Amino acid sequence: MTIFDLGEFGLIETIAAALPRGAATIVGIGDDAAVLAAPDARVVATTDLLVEGRHFRRDWSGPADIGAKAAAQNLADVAAMGAVPVALLVGFAAPGDLAVAWARELVAGLAGECARAGATVVGGDVSGADTVMLAITALGDLGGRDPVTRAGARPGDVLAYAGVLGESAAGLALFEAGLAEPAALIAAHRRPAPPYAAGPEAAALGATAMIDVSDGLLSDAGHLARASGVQIDIDTGLLPADPALAEAAGALGRPGGLDWMLTGGEDHALAATFPPGRALPPHWTVIGQVRAGQGVLVNGNTVTGRTGWNHFGN
Repeated sequence: MTIFDLGEFGLIETIAAALPRGAATIVGIGDDAAVLAAPDARVVATTDLLVEGRHFRRDWSGPADIGAKAAAQNLADVAAMGAVPVALLVGFAAPGDLAVAWARELVAGLAGECARAGATVVGGDVSGADTVMLAITALGDLGGRDPVTRAGARPGDVLAYAGVLGESAAGLALFEAGLAEPAALIAAHRRPAPPYAAGPEAAALGATAMIDVSDGLLSDAGHLARASGVQIDIDTGLLPADPALAEAAGALGRPGGLDWMLTGGEDHALAATFPPGRALPPHWTVIGQVRAGQGVLVNGNTVTGRTGWNHFGN
């Protein structure tokens, strides 16, 4: 059966039946709009657009992976503000000949990643289109904390990250080369696993600025530096070795995996600045310093060339 056979309202009913209701949901799927409890009186909101052929390929990723990835990149933005993810709104457009089973698996991927973050899908919209497109809006709760923006880093702070760097980009390079190993990197590209809990944790630890590493560490550290009016110097000697990246680099005839760690996006690690001397849990790795000045340095040197993903150029 295709989604054309099922029809708009049949598709909505099918999607709604597959999605659990969250504790914060007062009115869920099926009305003109969702209603959520907002105990903090402030709501963190973010949105992203995913287009087939640009952000994902159906011959490389299954529908559940695509759904999970769509959820992850939005939920990670909420966490990067120091908030707890609460809900997603999902806009879904697709060709009429798309199989209903494919759409069901997509929804299962969305729901599964939401569950990992403690959120639920509370509404959205469906439409026809020539290709599959997803427009996701994520909402989050600050729990009484101040939001952690990109603009608070100060000279003397340290730069640290939680999560992984470079694995999704390495997985993409393997796909483009027609290789299937290391399998962990293929999986990382298909389905990133952002460290959601690290966002509120960083806020509680006194993070002065934070960002979701979606476009590449250098690019996103640059956003922090620009918004905060500081300079960030990344020490590559502090980046931990990743055997899978080294294996992939060898398979592709590259000198190493450092470039993936510095410029690869879509792992959705969280990068944050903290006051000097602040004790951090072991899953936060200090990789640089914040100084007076502007821009991003690597090992004290000015960065030249590509720094990450360009949505209009890559």
